[in-house]
Amino acid sequence: MAYPGYGGYGGMPGMPMQGGPMGVPLAGGYPPQYGAYPGTFAPPPSQDPMWGYFTAIAGQDGEVDAEELQRCLTQTGISGSYMPFSLETCRIMIAMLDTDYSGKMGFNEFKELFTALNGWKQNFMMVDRDNSGTVEPHELSQAIGNMGYRLSPQALGCIIKRFSRGGKIYFDDYVACCVKLRALTENFRRRDAMQQGAVNFPYDDFITCTMAI
Repeated sequence: MAYPGYGGYGGMPGMPMQGGPMGVPLAGGYPPQYGAYPGTFAPPPSQDPMWGYFTAIAGQDGEVDAEELQRCLTQTGISGSYMPFSLETCRIMIAMLDTDYSGKMGFNEFKELFTALNGWKQNFMMVDRDNSGTVEPHELSQAIGNMGYRLSPQALGCIIKRFSRGGKIYFDDYVACCVKLRALTENFRRRDAMQQGAVNFPYDDFITCTMAI
């Protein structure tokens, strides 16, 4: 079943949308992805400002697990005045980028996560106009639309019920929502070879995609 309106997919925060009016991708098209910068080359990790910080928290194995990520995000203060991220949200952040299902992330994934988090935080702050640290259900719908996702009212209602507490959506739950939207959309996109907004999932593949997030 195609997505309402155009059968496309939501974009990623901080990345420009291409295509039709109001940032809606043209029918069957996909917005640009993180990490795609044609004609550019990344500097060696040792020259990257984040490298020293990454190695300090990654430990001897050179990768970051959920507990290490939680400590890192708390120390950096990326959540600002919002509640610190729960361990469960940190787990699904890693799962979003964990293509080998190791439960850990390397340096490139670490940087990509921070890029995504900064974009999501900016989007949250745009709709959290009273700086309460929470958004209303209609504001969550607006935030999702701002990222380029075009979902049916039924899908939005399901998301709101899943991530709201007492009729409010907290920043931690909002980020968890963004992670799942991005990860599941990417899993779907890779299998939608014809870019039609419809795929056939083998049962085991479906379980793997959904349970990993």
